[in-house]
Amino acid sequence: MTSNRLADQVAYDPNHLLDSLIERLHLKNDAALSRALEVAPPVISKIRHRRLPVGASLLIRMHEVSDLSIRDLRILMGDRRDKFRISDKQFKPKEGGVATEPQE
Repeated sequence: MTSNRLADQVAYDPNHLLDSLIERLHLKNDAALSRALEVAPPVISKIRHRRLPVGASLLIRMHEVSDLSIRDLRILMGDRRDKFRISDKQFKPKEGGVATEPQE
């Protein structure tokens, strides 16, 4: 059984991304990185321990402060997918929902 979750992929390594940003921005540690990204220090810790994924807004912020492309940032964290697609199921109404009659 294989998993499609990014966190389960063998190559996924958010630590490499964080360490690369620290080096590129000439920072000393995770606390300095959290200040540069304007996030709370526990966010960086949770990403390092894979309890929190690198979300879109944080990825954009990383792009803004580092001038690395989103693609380059994704490669640094081991995300080798060509495209990220949102499931069609997220946009469909739930089955068995209550339909209401139009009011006359």
